Amino acid sequence: MKVMGIDIGTTSVGLSVLDRQTRRQVKAETIPGGSFIRTDRPWEKLQKVDEIEKKVIDAVQELLSEFKDIEAIGLTGQMHGIVYIDRKGICVSPLYTWQDGRGGRKDFEGKSLTEEIYIKTGIHVYSGYGWVTHLYNQRKNLVPETAASFCTIADYIGMRLTGRESPLIHSSMAASFGFFDLEKGQFRTDLLKDLGVTGDILPDTTTKVAPLGKFRGIPVYTAIGDNQASVLGAAGREPGSILINMGTGGQISVISDRNIQIPGIETRPFLDENYLLAGASLCGGRAYAVLENFFRQYGKAAGIGDCPQYDIMDKILKEAQPEEPLLVRTTFQGTRMHPDMRGSIEGISEENFTPAALINGVLRGMARELYHMYREISEQIKLEAPVLAASGNGIRKNPWLQKAFEEVFEKKLALSPYIEEAACGAAVSCL
Repeated sequence: MKVMGIDIGTTSVGLSVLDRQTRRQVKAETIPGGSFIRTDRPWEKLQKVDEIEKKVIDAVQELLSEFKDIEAIGLTGQMHGIVYIDRKGICVSPLYTWQDGRGGRKDFEGKSLTEEIYIKTGIHVYSGYGWVTHLYNQRKNLVPETAASFCTIADYIGMRLTGRESPLIHSSMAASFGFFDLEKGQFRTDLLKDLGVTGDILPDTTTKVAPLGKFRGIPVYTAIGDNQASVLGAAGREPGSILINMGTGGQISVISDRNIQIPGIETRPFLDENYLLAGASLCGGRAYAVLENFFRQYGKAAGIGDCPQYDIMDKILKEAQPEEPLLVRTTFQGTRMHPDMRGSIEGISEENFTPAALINGVLRGMARELYHMYREISEQIKLEAPVLAASGNGIRKNPWLQKAFEEVFEKKLALSPYIEEAACGAAVSCL
């Protein structure tokens, strides 16, 4: 028998089929996702829900036609973002993604909503988090009149597969909205009320991976966070395990058997009553794409056309001679704690102001940003793992980035044996 996992990411949808007994991956595929909506507000990051839904359901139908012995479907997907649904469980809004910047806009007497929340509650909740998005929309009268609740895109797809009319959200997803009590496994309704949340819009939550219903007779289970799914699929579930993920964003995740709080590090629900200590770099794998775009623009101006530059960057690194490194900070989109921070380049000399040094500097900067978070975690819990588990196409497809992580962390890097690790984790979760 087999199990299927679905990962509804920011820019793609991943699917994986595992053999239940051996956990061997028998099928993996990635289809373009995204479906971004263009707006005249650069801070607004929205996606078309109906397009995502059609892509996912079509892909699931094809896999079920190929594999007749799938006995369970697990879900995961991008965290933090929300979609509003009506009382019949139908989407009535776009997907407000985790990248949405409305919570950081200084629209309220010169303060952003995230700043106001911190002043009132002492809690850091970031722009793009579900409750921040909802509070902003509520204040600006942007909540659809027919909205009865909200959920993540993966939760919504679970509803559409099973015909549910109300969401049931796993604690790993619910916590990504903010204002979630990890010990009690429920939202902080007292704080939400104080902040002005009106109406009975709270979605139901569960601390267990529970069945939602059935699709073509196959049980479909509650979606878990993509961070948790990636760890489960690539590093397992033992406390002390470390996972580096580089995709659209970047993350370092450490499994902990204790609920501890570290500034700048999120403590999230995991499975088996354990927790995840997670640090995120907002630009993550996109930092390398930003650099490639820099070279692409130069090439276009030089008359060679708008051509991809990754192969040329690879050639530059292969032929590079040792030189004094550049110190590049890749916080091109700020940090969770400091959204207005930007990147920098330091240590420039006549000798090292070269394309190779800049490329290497960006690679090491991507690794260094997560290494600082690793150091913060290691001061609180003992980390003895000799190997860094790694997942995500941003690192899987870039051997130079793998080398940078090994050098910065001084540990051996082990790529996950699975393709689409988060989808694999979703499959494992429903076992």
